[in-house]
Amino acid sequence: MGTRRQFVKRGGLYVAGLGASFMFPTELLASIRKTISPNDKIQVGLIGCNGMGFTDLLSLLKNSEVEVVALCDVDENVLQKRTMDLEKGGIKKPKWYSDYRKLLEDKDVDVVVIGTPDHWHCLQLTDALDAGKDVYCEKPIANSVAESKAMLAKVNASDNMVQIGQWQRSQPHFVDAINYVHSGKLGQIRLAKAWAYQGWMQPVPVLSNSAVPEGVDYDMWLGPAKNRPFNKNRFHFSFRWFWDYAGGLMTDWGVHLIDYALYGMKASNPKSVMAMGGKFAYPDDASETPDTLQTIYDFGDFSLLWEHATGIDGGNYGRNHGIAFIGNNGTLVLDRGGWEVIPERDRPDWSQDLGPKIDPVPLQRVDANGLDLHTLNFLDAIKSRDKSILNAPIQVGYDAAMVSHLGNIAYKTGERLFWDAENEKFNHSDADALLSTEYHNGWTFPNIG
Repeated sequence: MGTRRQFVKRGGLYVAGLGASFMFPTELLASIRKTISPNDKIQVGLIGCNGMGFTDLLSLLKNSEVEVVALCDVDENVLQKRTMDLEKGGIKKPKWYSDYRKLLEDKDVDVVVIGTPDHWHCLQLTDALDAGKDVYCEKPIANSVAESKAMLAKVNASDNMVQIGQWQRSQPHFVDAINYVHSGKLGQIRLAKAWAYQGWMQPVPVLSNSAVPEGVDYDMWLGPAKNRPFNKNRFHFSFRWFWDYAGGLMTDWGVHLIDYALYGMKASNPKSVMAMGGKFAYPDDASETPDTLQTIYDFGDFSLLWEHATGIDGGNYGRNHGIAFIGNNGTLVLDRGGWEVIPERDRPDWSQDLGPKIDPVPLQRVDANGLDLHTLNFLDAIKSRDKSILNAPIQVGYDAAMVSHLGNIAYKTGERLFWDAENEKFNHSDADALLSTEYHNGWTFPNIG
């Protein structure tokens, strides 16, 4: 991983004046991009255009060497909207596809961005590598531990560049915070916390099944998931709250924040995990995943606590999301707004206070757009053909996704589960059955070989 200074120096051109917002006005693309020879272009195809995938594409397009040549989505309405967005930025209409396999056959596409729902990631990433493409894949890398494991093996056997969309790995103040954690100044860290309190999230209304909207290839949207009637609740953004396609807040926000907790503690495999929670805020809404959850991971010499709640913003340390490293000398608190250190007091006994054990660190922040720096890092790896410089390689995606999925499995079983890291299973039949997912509708699990 590069230093903070390298990130800021390299990223200054792309983030100046943009603040922290991800949704870049497409009208400004034409003024940022410079003319460059078509032979020097990195030609990108986007699979899944409705959400974060399009934001990733816009970030890539801030670099003048990038050209979008293809869009793929199962919803023609989304393709029309995104094409209009691009044309406002002076970008000509890309080719359209509804079947991602046709996009992968396109010889004009060098790089694929995968922004589809989680249940599609495994197939699309492995197929993209088979087609010889470099890949930027949104997090979480997959919707099960088995799929994540297959993707790890596939990428490690490939020479292609694969960056996972855990963009905080490229955010300068996150890098600075972890450097401080690794300095040892906090003393022994016995507990790490990560949390996401999402006050904006309201109940998912109960809706009846309905006809498939015009212009939507619903069979292709379902793919390997169970064949169910169309329901608007399960489509587009809200797929996150249904087990067929995703893992709720645990694998949505959790992957981002648990990733940095693991990074700070230099950890990957817990010894055990247990989880408690449920649908407490909105018990009668349509969602399946828990709106309230606490998950405790035992790593032997420290514990990791994940917690989330919807409908409220009252998180730890006055932050609605974040990570805290709680050490004997002080606590480092980190979120997307910055990081600070809160010292412990030196108290030999109840009657004495000798002052702080370490110097406090006030809120630290580097004003940079982490996503832009992340996509820039991906482009650097593509041009150099050097996987070692990727800030979020497949192992980073695997570790965060695996630990998050283990937490969801503990929630589903309602038991404390002991993880056998060597054999990658629980030795608990019900829990082990949840490590993998069944493929449906004629789709088969990738043959990694």
